[in-house]
Amino acid sequence: MSAIAAYYNDKSILITGATGFVGKVLMEKLFRTSPDLKVIYILVRPKSGQTLKQRVFSILNSELFSKVREIYPNVGEKIRAIYADLSKDDFGISKEDMEELLSCTNIIFHCAATVRFEDPLKYAVQLNVVATQKLLLMASQMPKLEAFIHLSTAFSNCNLKHIDEVVYPCPGEPKKIINAMEWLDDAIIKEITPKLIGDRPNTYIYSKALGETVVQEEGGKLNIAIVRPSIISSTWQEPFPGWIDNVNGPGELIIATGKGLLQLLTVGPMTVVDLIPVDTVANLILAAGWYTAVHRPKTMLIYHSTSGQLNPCYCKKMALQVMATLEKTPFEKAFRRPCTVFTTNTIAKQFWKAVSHRIPAIIYDFYLRLTGRKPRIVKLMNRTLNAFSKLEYFISQHWEWSINNTEMLMSQMSPEDQRVFNFDVRQLNWLQYIENYVLGLKKHLLKEDMAGIPEAKQHLRRLRNINYIFNTVIFLIAWRLLIARSQMARNVWFFIVSLCYKFISYFRASMLKA
Repeated sequence: MSAIAAYYNDKSILITGATGFVGKVLMEKLFRTSPDLKVIYILVRPKSGQTLKQRVFSILNSELFSKVREIYPNVGEKIRAIYADLSKDDFGISKEDMEELLSCTNIIFHCAATVRFEDPLKYAVQLNVVATQKLLLMASQMPKLEAFIHLSTAFSNCNLKHIDEVVYPCPGEPKKIINAMEWLDDAIIKEITPKLIGDRPNTYIYSKALGETVVQEEGGKLNIAIVRPSIISSTWQEPFPGWIDNVNGPGELIIATGKGLLQLLTVGPMTVVDLIPVDTVANLILAAGWYTAVHRPKTMLIYHSTSGQLNPCYCKKMALQVMATLEKTPFEKAFRRPCTVFTTNTIAKQFWKAVSHRIPAIIYDFYLRLTGRKPRIVKLMNRTLNAFSKLEYFISQHWEWSINNTEMLMSQMSPEDQRVFNFDVRQLNWLQYIENYVLGLKKHLLKEDMAGIPEAKQHLRRLRNINYIFNTVIFLIAWRLLIARSQMARNVWFFIVSLCYKFISYFRASMLKA
């Protein structure tokens, strides 16, 4: 039997961010492997007019939890949803709920965070730093707490090329940054943000680095571990391949490619994109929780959940597999045939961006206006290019992450635990994974029916013919303009025509003799 699964039985577990991508997968895995756990506390606030019960119901009735519902139909009885707002003091939790949390919680998985790169620094600090600080204070008052696992990011120190499993000094003391965010005017904060984040690319990365420093400085005597995943993507194996519910990471770019919005990727063929499946992250989190609680390491351990060192995913191979999958199972209602061009030349990049992105979008919007419909393609195109520019930083560079602690943890697990809580990315077949990723986006995120594939293929053939005609017309226009301005071009053209005429005459004569 799995020792890790057995450990979580009869435990009271608090998960922050349980309604998020990682939180859902983590909760599903806990219910599936440790059905005898006592309770999972989740901090939730009403959203889009839904009550707490309605939000929990929608999560548990999603496809992700289909296997759990088969094993444990009354799984909802094991979830205790507590109203909370991470931006408020004590998270806005009622006195009765707080007393229950403090007296009963055995393990905390802190997954809550804002992951938007463009968030104002004040908001990012509030959610990723101050909320962590408050949760640590709560944890210090929990007499039964055995482990506190903090979910960070492998890019928290992306200003370095080699990243060890340590908390690096952060530019600026977290307490001073927090105080400054409280009294400075928003306009001033916006102005000084670039100076504060320094050589980190955005407020998300900067605030996660601050959050790690807070965990180290204010963790006290708690048993704490930090898990740092790279770019989290769809499930690899559990509960089934390809599940995803967001467009973070390359998901939006894949959808944009399938819909015909993205026609160019400006990356080198040997560029590595450090993807990590979400179920791999969940397995590592649960294994780290077990090890932290049972073995009680003397120092806080950091675990990197990355793939680049052990089993790199190359951008070119990934893009080719995306294209191959889109040819077999195209997305519905594409406005252009998907096509990916690789280049690292700056001039060529700017030219192709204009030709392959902007011009067709403008033409299509003009057509929509003529037909009395609302133009939308230029807006979608701008959003897609913006998404690519955010991701470009993380796929245009290379980092080396130490994985000593991750490998040590794997060595401490029994063969059964390594099977049930598998986070060994060396076993991952990237080509099969990328295909499942694309299909998962189509099925789970876009909600497209696989029965509509024949119609989508027919639509793709029409788009391909239109693309050929468009390219031919552009070529003929360019060639006609060139002939009109260049004697050399005219000579070449006459030579080609003469050669074709001679070939046709020779072919006809040969046929007559035969």
